[in-house]
Amino acid sequence: MTTGYEPAPTRRAVGPLYLAGFTTAFGAHGIAAALGAESEGIGLSILSFGVILALYDIAEVILKPVFGSLSDRIGVKPVILGGLAVFALASFCGIFAATPVWLAVARLGQGAAASAFSPASSAAVARFAGPNGAGRYFGRYGSWKSLGYALGPLLGAALISLDGFRGLFIALTVLAAATAVLVAVAVPALPVLPRPRYTLLDVAKQSIDPGFLIPTLVLAASTAALGVAVGFLPLLGASLGLGVLGSMAAVTVLALTSTISQPIVGRLRDAGSLHTRSGTTAGLLLTSVGIAVVALVPLPVTLYISAVLIGAGIGIATPLAFAHLATTTPPERMGRTMGNAELGREVGDAGGPLLVGAIAAGATLPAGLGALAIVTVAVSGVSAATLRAPTPAR
Repeated sequence: MTTGYEPAPTRRAVGPLYLAGFTTAFGAHGIAAALGAESEGIGLSILSFGVILALYDIAEVILKPVFGSLSDRIGVKPVILGGLAVFALASFCGIFAATPVWLAVARLGQGAAASAFSPASSAAVARFAGPNGAGRYFGRYGSWKSLGYALGPLLGAALISLDGFRGLFIALTVLAAATAVLVAVAVPALPVLPRPRYTLLDVAKQSIDPGFLIPTLVLAASTAALGVAVGFLPLLGASLGLGVLGSMAAVTVLALTSTISQPIVGRLRDAGSLHTRSGTTAGLLLTSVGIAVVALVPLPVTLYISAVLIGAGIGIATPLAFAHLATTTPPERMGRTMGNAELGREVGDAGGPLLVGAIAAGATLPAGLGALAIVTVAVSGVSAATLRAPTPAR
């Protein structure tokens, strides 16, 4: 009798899935630097600037659960390939975007496409990993995503300095197309599994079950901290006189810390040396300390200390939360679970900067950062009180 999980794949088979994770994260954050630098040249007002920035995330919030469920019905590989193909096409159209309208169309197309291949890739990683390898595989997958989220603005800025919007969209077109080819050639097709018929009441119960809700809340809090760090640490660094390179270096430090820590945490989880509840709680507390340090003592040295602490905290909490979801979800509805979990991440990615920005506008930036630190501590308390050891779905 099949378990729904697949034999452990080779690195050649899962590598393209990690690259797909990097692509969606880079697509989300890489464009931000380009829009900020090129907004005047393409005739963007403040309002249109904000709308275009938001289109990618809006598409993901709406469509990720839809495409996650679709991957359960038709298979993860077709959804990944289709999403990457559309992402490449939308990015190609962006090369020729000379007006805000066409830029918005390209951005919306990228977001819709990422909504397809991102949760399907997560579901494929979970199916390949199985209950005993979820930490290791999601540690690697998360490290690639963290690179995309945190280094996206750096890479985007470098590309637009070479060739403006055109250079960035060319890079995204090539990246998505190459990833699609690698997925088509190297990733085995995963069989579609028989699914029981779920009522709306069943779906509602599954969505509020602590085994799903708490890890998703952890992911939302971690991604909120990441989104704030990528956006506000450079801003704070500039106000401290660090200059562009010194300010952006804080993001690089955060990215490297998260990238290095996630695979290590995943291996410790699979070996039984690190448990989900204590690990997610510690990770969020470490993140909140990192935010609080730079909020209370805004100095150049504390900026980098904060980056290390936030990166380490995210690197601890993220793979543990994803591994918990992968272990406790029946494989036949893995796509839906990952789509809904990534929806939680998108809410955090948008909500964190909004919270900090709103409070900073009425008070100060340290006050906004302090508020986020308090929220992160609260989520860590919820995790400590309610998250239970994962019980495998089968």
